[in-house]
Amino acid sequence: MGRVLERIQAAEKALATLKELAYLEAPTPVERDAAIQRFEYAFEAFWKALQTYLREVEGLEGGSPKGVFRLALAMVDDRNLTVHTYNEALAQAIFRRLPHYTRLMESVLGRCKQLKNSPQIRTLFLFRSRFIQKHKTSRRVAKEAKGGKMNPGMPEAKAPKLFLGVHARLVFPDHRDEAAVLDLMRRFSSATRFAYKRLLEGQDRKELKREDGPLCRLFGLNTRYADGAIEKAQATLDSAKELGQDPRKVVFGGREVFEQLKRKHLSGKALLALKRKWKERRQGLLYSRGDATKKGNANLRLEPGDGALWLQVNLGNGGYVRARVRTSHPQLKALLQRAYASLPYNVTLRLEDGKVYAHFTWSEGLPPPLHTKANGVLGIDVNGDPYHLALAVVSPDGNLRRYLALSLEEVDRAPNKGAKELLLWKVAHQVVALAEEHGVAIATERLKYLRKSKRGDGSGRHIRRKQHRFAYRSLLEKIHSLARKRGVEVLEVSPQDTSTIGMLKYAPGLSLSKDVAAAYVIGRRALGFEEKLPKGYEALLKDESFLREARGFYEARMAHLGAKCKAEKNPYLKRRWSRELRRAQRALASLSSPWGSPGSRKGVTEGRNPSGAHPWRVMRVGLFLPLLGLEVPRDLSPLKPILHGLWKGWKIGSGPHPGGGPECANVHFY
Repeated sequence: MGRVLERIQAAEKALATLKELAYLEAPTPVERDAAIQRFEYAFEAFWKALQTYLREVEGLEGGSPKGVFRLALAMVDDRNLTVHTYNEALAQAIFRRLPHYTRLMESVLGRCKQLKNSPQIRTLFLFRSRFIQKHKTSRRVAKEAKGGKMNPGMPEAKAPKLFLGVHARLVFPDHRDEAAVLDLMRRFSSATRFAYKRLLEGQDRKELKREDGPLCRLFGLNTRYADGAIEKAQATLDSAKELGQDPRKVVFGGREVFEQLKRKHLSGKALLALKRKWKERRQGLLYSRGDATKKGNANLRLEPGDGALWLQVNLGNGGYVRARVRTSHPQLKALLQRAYASLPYNVTLRLEDGKVYAHFTWSEGLPPPLHTKANGVLGIDVNGDPYHLALAVVSPDGNLRRYLALSLEEVDRAPNKGAKELLLWKVAHQVVALAEEHGVAIATERLKYLRKSKRGDGSGRHIRRKQHRFAYRSLLEKIHSLARKRGVEVLEVSPQDTSTIGMLKYAPGLSLSKDVAAAYVIGRRALGFEEKLPKGYEALLKDESFLREARGFYEARMAHLGAKCKAEKNPYLKRRWSRELRRAQRALASLSSPWGSPGSRKGVTEGRNPSGAHPWRVMRVGLFLPLLGLEVPRDLSPLKPILHGLWKGWKIGSGPHPGGGPECANVHFY
């Protein structure tokens, strides 16, 4: 109940400031605009107080002003229109209605305060609090009771934040103001590089950002700009470590541009353009973190006025300049609402092609998801060849309800990056719409990094092109962001052996493609189900003749590849045969200990899944290449008899198997 009283008191204080100007009979334009701005933050305090009252006292939820109350829709609409106060007629019309709105909000707050203090409401609130606590306890007990049936290590739904942004161009009314901002950006960029070197040396962040510290003293920055420079430097350092790069060799401005300058192969306009690009990347950065106690942002603050939106830039030496914000971004209205409500927003200025651009970013809390894994899961598997998404709707009991595939070939044919982004968003909308249709959560693999081939490693141009067009991270980020925004729960699972299990167990058993089978495994894993090895495969792993013949196949393949590698003169093909030889050696090693540890499935992949003594992987290397002739076969129907325990053994064939050399003739199945 104390939070309700705090909200009501805050709203009453905001209303008191509004009343000072709302009843003026002949206001000046400045007084009118000030009254409208006070109406905005008074309205924010009012609807949040009412929202808290309905949630804490009445047990009702409302996530927006129109969801909190419906009796004053005109007031809600006027508040949303106040971002356009530069419209003279609109401003005058809203100001004339302010006295009525003030009396209405004052009346509602008084009624809430009166009801809150009544004995009946206090009794109801106490009963409701005890009921909620009892309900939470019963849910926890029920969840613990079910822990034995499900894997306790499976991921639970998180409550992430939604990150939004607005991109805009800054237009300076005076070229001297622009020059001052460019000088500030140059000093900030230098301070960022200086802070990066000091962080590498292990210096303390607090010492660096002090007012008498090196950043403020050497580069003429205030402490907030100094803290922003340290934050950017720390982000660069963390990124280098995460990517496995040497932090001492980070190039501010971009290694690609740096390498082009080192080559000295350009001249004339091309060289001048490259040098300008290098200079802008090295000197064109300014960042200020948002702060709710400083009206949203202390150094780079949005201010509407003179019929436009302006950005006030603190030069760090006590001076200020203003730049006009020019944008038509769809999130502009949300940004303005945050600015009026003094909610924090981050601002980054960058210099590109001689123009200064601003990027405003902020985070918003998301409501609890409406579509959760309690109703099932939509498993998603991203595949590069053929380029598509495999989707599988899995019911809560782990059964396959529906499956389909979405082609991504159109994305690959996009003429430019912008068109590609639009197509990826279109696919993300289709996936989330399917999850909403079935009322289920979304489950994807937790893919951190997938190794991609490089020129000269013998992989071939065709394979490299397929790997490098594989925009799995961008697509999954779009699906996750859109799903969370629409109230769809997002789950991420370990990618370990999902494709292998799908190909061995569900593709032949349910007559599915290997990709849909992998999506099915992802969905089941998100629900907490363990994948047990079928009895047919268990019997096969105990069959010494199967293991002996599989080992013989790989021994013969190693001899054949070794001979090709020695005889090959082409260095690219020699690397290819060497890579396949090492792969055969790993397969032979895994066949030597088929009942090893199953391994963990809780982490992320740092590349391709490593080979090891794992039963699923042993079955893969023992069946796919020796029996089906391919490391990643498409037709998995021959495995169905083995899956059901109808294995009879190997027989000698009359010719070489497509998976090996001339000596590998003993690999045909009957």
